[in-house]
Amino acid sequence: MQIRIREVTHDKLAEDTATVAELAKVIWNEYYTPIIGQDQVAYMLTEFQSVKPIARDIVDKGYRYWLAEDIDAGIPVGYCGGAPEDDRLFLSKIYVLKLYRGCGVARAFLNELTAWARELNLSVIGLNVNKDNADSIAAYEKLGFQITGTMWADIGGGFVMDDYTMELAVP
Repeated sequence: MQIRIREVTHDKLAEDTATVAELAKVIWNEYYTPIIGQDQVAYMLTEFQSVKPIARDIVDKGYRYWLAEDIDAGIPVGYCGGAPEDDRLFLSKIYVLKLYRGCGVARAFLNELTAWARELNLSVIGLNVNKDNADSIAAYEKLGFQITGTMWADIGGGFVMDDYTMELAVP
């Protein structure tokens, strides 16, 4: 299996955001339903992981997104997105299809984010992860992230995010 990471670009914005949104539907329904429930998954897909919010992140909010593709199979297998936030690079999204977890896709995304953080002279990459998401917490720790605190946020629709904050010093 050969994985290629490529950035979502403005010239392919409509096509790429549709690809990201389709990946989100598959990944979120499979992975997050047992953690946060189907109602919250549906809400978050609509509000944060669909074409319009993703395009708005890129066009209006300074986010960059990347797609991971299995070159041999000719399919997209994951996506990642983030933006500069205060004195750190915020890793907002990193999601990989089940079959491709543990195959180095997250590390490849992290390499892109690290290079971007260096370009911006940012020394930290930070993220939020659901406190009940043990598998992702372990994966982030394996990548070098450490839990630095907690955060709680009302995200609307009667739902909240109850997360750990994690950080990685940019090497």
